[in-house]
Amino acid sequence: MLARVHRITSGDDYRYLVRRGARYGVRGLTVSVAEASDASAPTRFGFIISKRVGVAVVRNRLRRRLKAISFELLEERPHGLDVVYRVHPEAAAWSFGELRECARAGVGGAVRKLERRPSDVRSISQGPRS
Repeated sequence: MLARVHRITSGDDYRYLVRRGARYGVRGLTVSVAEASDASAPTRFGFIISKRVGVAVVRNRLRRRLKAISFELLEERPHGLDVVYRVHPEAAAWSFGELRECARAGVGGAVRKLERRPSDVRSISQGPRS
């Protein structure tokens, strides 16, 4: 389970990440990543799963699975990163292994894109982190 400190809860942070973060698309997922304004801040994750993906049971299962995958990723990137997963309808039929593979590939690809950006464009510089 992801602790609250590792979750994105602010709508402003979601909007910023989706609009300005480094984006990487893999089959069934789009991952947006930005560096936190403070490099020592904990890595945070957010999840966007629309009703087009399926009924509440399916959406919640996907969210729980992505939280478990994100918890695993915390060992690799414990500080300084904000990640948002946008789930597309085809992901509803995936097994946990397929979802893990695509999520890891998406985060890795987005981080590589982020590292190629100039440093002044990489981070969330809006308001306080909550």
